[in-house]
Amino acid sequence: MKRSTPLLALGFWVAALGFSTGAQAGDAQSLPNLGSESSKDVVRDSLAKDAVCTKCHDEYDNQVLSIYQTPHGVKADARTPSCQSCHGASQGHVKNTGRTSPRTTPDVVFGGAQSKAKKASAPAAQNETCMGCHESGMRMHWKGSIHDNEDVTCTSCHKLHVGTDPVMAKVTQPEVCLTCHKAKRAEIHRPSSHPILEGKTACSDCHNPHGSNGPTLLVAATLNETCYTCHAEKRGPFLWEHEPVREDCAICHKPHGSVNDNLLKNRAPWLCQQCHLAQFHPSTAYSGTGLPGANTPSGAQQMLGKNCLNCHSQVHGSNHPSGARKTR
Repeated sequence: MKRSTPLLALGFWVAALGFSTGAQAGDAQSLPNLGSESSKDVVRDSLAKDAVCTKCHDEYDNQVLSIYQTPHGVKADARTPSCQSCHGASQGHVKNTGRTSPRTTPDVVFGGAQSKAKKASAPAAQNETCMGCHESGMRMHWKGSIHDNEDVTCTSCHKLHVGTDPVMAKVTQPEVCLTCHKAKRAEIHRPSSHPILEGKTACSDCHNPHGSNGPTLLVAATLNETCYTCHAEKRGPFLWEHEPVREDCAICHKPHGSVNDNLLKNRAPWLCQQCHLAQFHPSTAYSGTGLPGANTPSGAQQMLGKNCLNCHSQVHGSNHPSGARKTR
């Protein structure tokens, strides 16, 4: 009996597994009927509306049917729009009562000019169609943003009829943004830059293209807060703060790319000496001070290796003082 107990347990486990697999298979077959009765009606209505379009835009028109490989084509979800939800009822296009060739365009045509006879609708009409569903979350600041004011449309960046939208992937997103921002394309190819070309960082990690309450479409309210999302160790607080660091990271760094190490605007000590230049400090060339290596005009700079960071390594802030201070 003791030996048969494990075998009996194994039998129950196999039976339960078979029942679970059968239930999952049954669920998969019934996916189109998921949800309440009202959801089913919405799905059926959406399919019926799509049938009007797919009668002509069939498997030979891959640019249209490929939308069923995207979230906009999941008909088991009652939120999924139909063709008319985005392109309008387009009765003139569907019925072609004027018997024109080619047919009149749909009520809303997305993207640029598709042909001489099919011009895209006004940017406001295109964006209003998308924002009817996608106005919350990261898109709350779209209206009045720089992209909105420049008449950039959603389809200028997004491809809706493809299985994978390039702008939604870190590897392919920069190419979409750099189509317009050509100066930034040159900067990210400089020796020191964020790992954008490597696909580890994307433009949207720092910028919200749909609008922001911060400058230059930053994801946070300030540049520093945006930088701190990755460089949290630079946030502090420290006992001895570096004033320009607390004010703006861009005082010293060029975030899109630089010819200097660590995205710096200039090499040290010249970068530091734009603010800090004191006589008889080892970073200046002088003689007769008794400092080691300072007996030649350039001896002091050679002693420092031309870099203030040899001594002041914690330029973003420190819990150790930079030197003695006189008190009265």
